[in-house]
Amino acid sequence: MKFRPLHDRILVRRLEAEEKTAGGIIIPDTAKEKPSEGEVVAVGSGRRDDTGKLVELDVKAGDRILFGKWSGTEIKLNGQDYLIMKESDVMGVIDTPSEAKKAA
Repeated sequence: MKFRPLHDRILVRRLEAEEKTAGGIIIPDTAKEKPSEGEVVAVGSGRRDDTGKLVELDVKAGDRILFGKWSGTEIKLNGQDYLIMKESDVMGVIDTPSEAKKAA
């Protein structure tokens, strides 16, 4: 099944949380919080401004993002868990070192 978000919504796959703390303590599954970092899987076409012009989204498929703890709506597609959220719920895009080199 294919899924395409509408308007300014995005489809996000959560990235797995770290198994250990910085000090080396292993965190059990029951104590883990849901990660607030994810990968954008699909994006909508954008939103309309006051004049009716289409404004494209700043995020694109493949971007790693940070979002709020309670952001989005959880769904299951093809047995995999995803979040659907508005672009305004995204706090920022995480640049990987290889992307930072391309931008420079």
